[in-house]
Amino acid sequence: MFIKTNKVKNIFDLAVVNELIERIQKLQANTMPKWGTMSADQMLAHCNVSYEMAYENKHAKPSAFLQLILKLIVKKAVVNDTPYKHSLKTAPAFIIQDAKNFEEERNRLIDYIKKTQVFGAAYFDGKASHSFGVLNKEEWNNINVQYEHGTITSFNDKYIFIDFRGNGFGQ
Repeated sequence: MFIKTNKVKNIFDLAVVNELIERIQKLQANTMPKWGTMSADQMLAHCNVSYEMAYENKHAKPSAFLQLILKLIVKKAVVNDTPYKHSLKTAPAFIIQDAKNFEEERNRLIDYIKKTQVFGAAYFDGKASHSFGVLNKEEWNNINVQYEHGTITSFNDKYIFIDFRGNGFGQ
């Protein structure tokens, strides 16, 4: 079991990634969430959206006006190292309503996480995000840690996923 800490783990660290992947692999298609309404397949697809925005041209970018609003109002809450609260409102692109292929979504998420670690912090330092403009490597790390991974903090009776502070670890 992990020791609770307030330090955000580093998505660019291979040991963190390996542990994260191990926990993702423990997730089952029929695992039920302790809060929220997403199924396990939807939750994995939800987590993949942020990576799609970072690596693919799959989602429409916000208008210049909306991007300015996001940058001025939302960015500070998203890129910091404070844990997100449960069941927060999310952007429309992250809302997954249809059933997804669990294995496909899990494999995609694992591949994205590996890709992020291999590309490393230097790749992300100064890279423009889909919605918030240019971010530094710490902000990119926090986005990956907080949103994609914090979403899946607990499913069923076992804490399957990482909130990257050690909270909720164990079985």
